[in-house]
Amino acid sequence: MNTLSASLPGGTWALGDLTVTRFGYGAMQLAGPGVMGPPADHDGALAVLREAAALGITHIDTAGAYGPRVTNQLIREALHPYPASTHIVTKVGAVRDRQGGWPPARRPEELRRAVHENLEDLGLDSLDVVNLRLGDAQGPRPGSLAEPFETLVGLQQQGLIRHLGVSNATAEQVAEAQAIAPIVCVQNMYNLAHRQDDELIDDLAGKGIAYVPFFPLGGFTPLQSTALSAVAARLDATPMSVALAWLLRRSPNILLIPGTSSVAHLRENVAGAGISLSDEQLAELDKIG
Repeated sequence: MNTLSASLPGGTWALGDLTVTRFGYGAMQLAGPGVMGPPADHDGALAVLREAAALGITHIDTAGAYGPRVTNQLIREALHPYPASTHIVTKVGAVRDRQGGWPPARRPEELRRAVHENLEDLGLDSLDVVNLRLGDAQGPRPGSLAEPFETLVGLQQQGLIRHLGVSNATAEQVAEAQAIAPIVCVQNMYNLAHRQDDELIDDLAGKGIAYVPFFPLGGFTPLQSTALSAVAARLDATPMSVALAWLLRRSPNILLIPGTSSVAHLRENVAGAGISLSDEQLAELDKIG
């Protein structure tokens, strides 16, 4: 671990045998509007990725569906050959349609194609972590993940994937995946206002499995935004900073992947996540959810 990553908020976490910074970077916003097509500022997108690496961030989250394939190609252009400490986590199980939707693509042949496209676009022989995306754009949906997850296990056995995870999953699906093969992470929607995975987070922490929340500020009602903004104002911080700092304090197995297409905003996120929250402030924020 270099000195830069040691200074990032939250320290590090182990995804299996891979050590990553708990403060990571989500590449979704590097694609064009609606996460479709290329970025308006190609060089700016490369600059953000290179700044993330310069700051010591070693956990980069992406997906072949972003663009589609755009963010993976940007990551390769910006960072390849990758430092040994940099680990890229990707997702399969959804594609994009011409209307900008996210239809599921979890048949075995679709998953195999997605894994090979990720390898090609990222310039890798093996993917560090692959999450199976479940549910749909509205959230998790019940049902067995056995067939698609076993397909990924087969690709893992071929050496194309090092570690597995699940995304947009119910607690029952997480348990089903664990019964089939080890997982190193769960990536679900979770934030101050959406606390439905509290029990799952604590269970995973006890097992040494990472929980990676997406939409860290999504879904607030005006009242909840007001409560968060009030705490932020007293701290002379932004609501996003407080939300990120709260997530890091919520549990040691929470990894952050906030996204941005701005170098300045990336630096603000890193600095903001490191703000110190008192026990009283934490208690006040806990009431939001």
